[in-house]
Amino acid sequence: MTDERTYPVARTEEEWRAELSPAEYQVLRQAGTERPWTGEYTDTKTQGVYSCRACGAELFRSDTKFDSHCGWPSFYAPLAEDRVQYIEDTSLGMKRVEVRCASCGSHLGHVFEGEGYDVPTDQRYCINSISLRLEPAEG
Repeated sequence: MTDERTYPVARTEEEWRAELSPAEYQVLRQAGTERPWTGEYTDTKTQGVYSCRACGAELFRSDTKFDSHCGWPSFYAPLAEDRVQYIEDTSLGMKRVEVRCASCGSHLGHVFEGEGYDVPTDQRYCINSISLRLEPAEG
């Protein structure tokens, strides 16, 4: 990713490569996408908090996760608006909104609006499983 923004959690690309697996690096640092229906959290119902796999920042709660049947985990809202960053993405010849971790700038996925899902925000945060790590709730 080429970006002039600075983030609270900063590493060189060499440090990110050393910390992340090649697949994690490709999605998180190069804005790649995992293939649909292959991610570990696509269908999980486990209660807990989803954090950024790169830096550990808490991003989403399981109670905002819903079944969108799109092939990736979907959430209708982040844990808090300051946890994610929104960037206009025209990479595929269309206008989309990329979602990044506000702490380290890692690519998470995209957010879509107005698709008609029965959720409170009418938004679908379509997030790569490989961008997340689930910490199950205790009890």
